Amino acid sequence: MPFSSEITSSLRHRSPLLQRFEGLLAPVDETGLIQMARESAALTRRYFGRTMRLFAPLYLSNECINSCSYCGFSRENAILRVTLEIEEVAKEAAHLAEHGFRNLLLVAGEHPKFISGGYMEQCIRRLTPLIPSLSLEVAPMETSDYLPLMEAGVEGLVVYQETYHPETYSIVHRTGPKKDYGWRLDCPERAYAAGFRRIGIGALYGLWDWREEALALAAHLEYLLRTCWKAHFTLSLPRLRPAAGAFEPTHPLSDRQFIQLICALRMCFPQTGIVMSTREPAALRDTLAPLGITMMSAGSHTEPGGYTGQGVAHLHQTVGGRQIAASGDLAEGQFAISDDRSPALVAARLQALGLDPVWKDWDAGILNAA
Repeated sequence: MPFSSEITSSLRHRSPLLQRFEGLLAPVDETGLIQMARESAALTRRYFGRTMRLFAPLYLSNECINSCSYCGFSRENAILRVTLEIEEVAKEAAHLAEHGFRNLLLVAGEHPKFISGGYMEQCIRRLTPLIPSLSLEVAPMETSDYLPLMEAGVEGLVVYQETYHPETYSIVHRTGPKKDYGWRLDCPERAYAAGFRRIGIGALYGLWDWREEALALAAHLEYLLRTCWKAHFTLSLPRLRPAAGAFEPTHPLSDRQFIQLICALRMCFPQTGIVMSTREPAALRDTLAPLGITMMSAGSHTEPGGYTGQGVAHLHQTVGGRQIAASGDLAEGQFAISDDRSPALVAARLQALGLDPVWKDWDAGILNAA
């Protein structure tokens, strides 16, 4: 049975692992938090060594047909939009490759008119000679629709549930296909059936109570580790950032709670990768890097063309989904980043912390050689 059919039971009849995790999320004093941090750091070194995988998001399009109250790409926001052409995508990727990246996450808003399977396949085939590790963060698909993308060369998929709380999910996702809670929740299983070797899940913190979100995320991961055991899973814990639409978090997650959450996840899921983006400020990222993080973005832009200015010639504005010709410097980003350090500065700081930045850890030639 898919997780959408089991989530209620999983949370009501919690496994011993979920019970332990829930206990680690309880309020803790300073001494207790320090002890959690030490254990989390030790477990991270044991299972991951001192490596830190680096990646960059490459935004292909900010077109979207969904109306999501928290997202800068929401259909309701009157923003400058663009979908990059294939060669424009290649120029963005080449720029990132020059800065060392060999691991890119291709991101796009959800709009079938602009972001079709055919478009994604062309992007992947164009980039595979440049970038050995490509992952997707796009609209959920059927298993059959993922297969040609896998054949083109993609190897990872990221899909956030945003919020695991059904009532909140219904409120913040006003209209559009993303409103289907169960369809999104079961996406990792469809991706696994298509053969993805890396799958990332996560919740967007600030929409609902952080402990309840964390418990549901842990239940989801526990289920996937049991049923989709051939794939490698990662967890992302993005916190809401300012974006077009000016949505304010209704359930903010403090830095202290954020640290506790990361340590608790590491202590209960010691072999699972934990991802941190440039949503978080530099000082906090530096603090958390040795404690449990295994994968980190750097030098990020959340707007299509943000690295090299591609797409400016065909910018347009949308108002309620209706296109209006417009001009400007760049398309709108999905959200404001917080850590604006260059990739080189991030890598240097990681080395100063005793960590080893890893720009490339995968190549299709490994399979070909086998």
